[in-house]
Amino acid sequence: MIKSINPTTGEVVNSYREFTTEETENIITSSHNDFLLWQKTDFGLRAEKMKNASNVLRSKKDKLAEIMTLEMGKPINQSKSEVEKCAWVCDYFADNSEKFLADEIIKTDASKSFAAYMPLGVVLAVMPWNFPFWQVFRFAAPNLMAGNAGVLKHSSNVTGCALAIEEIFREAGFLENLFRTLIVSSKNVKHIIGNKNISAVTLTGSVPAGRSVASAAGAVLKKTVLELGGSDPYLILEDADIETSAGICVNSRLINGGQSCIAAKRFIVVEKVYDKFVGLFIEKMKAKKMGDPFDSANDLGPQAKNDLRDELHQQVLSSLMRGAELLLGGKIPEMKGAYYPPTVLANVKSGMPAYDEELFGPVASIIKVKDEIEGIKIANDTSFGLGAGVFTADLERGERIAKKELNAGCCFVNDFVKSDPRLPFGGIKESGYGRELSLFGIKEFMNIKTVYVK
Repeated sequence: MIKSINPTTGEVVNSYREFTTEETENIITSSHNDFLLWQKTDFGLRAEKMKNASNVLRSKKDKLAEIMTLEMGKPINQSKSEVEKCAWVCDYFADNSEKFLADEIIKTDASKSFAAYMPLGVVLAVMPWNFPFWQVFRFAAPNLMAGNAGVLKHSSNVTGCALAIEEIFREAGFLENLFRTLIVSSKNVKHIIGNKNISAVTLTGSVPAGRSVASAAGAVLKKTVLELGGSDPYLILEDADIETSAGICVNSRLINGGQSCIAAKRFIVVEKVYDKFVGLFIEKMKAKKMGDPFDSANDLGPQAKNDLRDELHQQVLSSLMRGAELLLGGKIPEMKGAYYPPTVLANVKSGMPAYDEELFGPVASIIKVKDEIEGIKIANDTSFGLGAGVFTADLERGERIAKKELNAGCCFVNDFVKSDPRLPFGGIKESGYGRELSLFGIKEFMNIKTVYVK
C-alpha cells in the first residue's frame, strides 16, 4: 500500500492500493489511444478544454489547497497561490500555443519548405512533492495543448493531489485517458519508460533520480527533460538596497518551507555591507511564524516528511562540526510534526554540506566575500546551475553579471528566482537540462519536422 501521511500530525491521510503491472500497461495503452484522437484536434478545441481546466482550478481552489496542505504541510495561503498559478499556466498556453507551434517557413530552393511542430505521443512525468500541483501543470498545460498525452507518476506522499489533478482534466472535458495518474512506486519507473507507448519522459527531482531516469530513457532512446536540484547563490553587492534585499532573500529562502529547487540557499555578501545585511536578515527570519499550516497567520509549516527534516538537521550539524557558525535556529523543536525552524549559518566554506550540497529546508548559508570578483567566483563554485540572483543599485552592472558571469539557467536581478509561464525554466550542470514553460518549453516534446515541397 502507498500511504499519504500528514507531516503536521504524523497521521495517515489515506492509503492507496498500488496498480498492478497489467493495470499500469492498460492505462498507458488507453492514453496512447486517446493521443491518437487528440493529436488530430485543432487548437481551438484544445484551448477551450484548457480554459475549462483553469476554471475548475479556480472554482475548487480552497478544496485543492486543503489537499496540498494536508499531504505535504504547505502553508494554506501558499497552497491557494499555487492553485492560482496553475490556472494561470492553463490560460497562458490556451492563449499562446497555436502561435508558438505555427509552421516556420524556411526559404530554400524548394517551392515551399518549412518546419512543422508535431506531437510525439504519451509523455511520462515523474514529479516531486514540493509543489504537487504546479510541477504537474507546468508540464501538462503545454503538452496537452501541443497535442500530446500525459501519464503522471507522482511522489507517493501526495497521491491525493495526483488523483485530484487527473479529475480536474477529466472534469474540464478532456478525453478520459488523455491525462492519467499511475499509482506505482519508484521502482517501477524504469519498466514504464520501456513501454512502447511512452514517447518521452520529464522529471523534476533529485540528481540521483535524474541520473536513473536519464539512463533508463537513454537505453531506449527516448527524449528527456530533467529539472533537478539547486544550490542557488544570491550575490549582495555593496551598492544594493540592503533593507529590501534582506527581505527578498528571507522570503526566497523560506517559501514552501525552504523546500524548493530554486529557493535561495547561499547568500554571498560583500564585506562592506556584510554586518548590516546579516543583522537585517536575522531580524526578518526571526519575524517569520512557524506553526499549523492551516493557520493563515503562519509563514512556515512542517517539512514534508520526518526523514527529510532529520536529513536536513544532519546537514546543519555536519556543517557546524566543520566550522560553520550558528546564528539562528538549528534545533529540532519539541513539538509534534516534522518542523524545523528558520536557521542561519555563517562562516560557511567549501567542504561543508551548507556550501556543497542542496539544503532542502529553511536553512540559510551566509558567506562573506571581499568584492564582486570573489563573489562571482564563489557563486559559480557549485555542481548545480539552476538559479542565481544578484542585488545591486546599478541595473547595467546587475544585467552584465546575470547574463555573462553567473553560471545558471535562470538569473535574476534584484528579485528572487521564480518560474513564470512566459519565461523558459531549467538548469545546467547537475541541475539538469532542457526547458519547461514559454515557447521553448512547449517545443521540447515535439517532432520538429522538416517539410520540403519541390
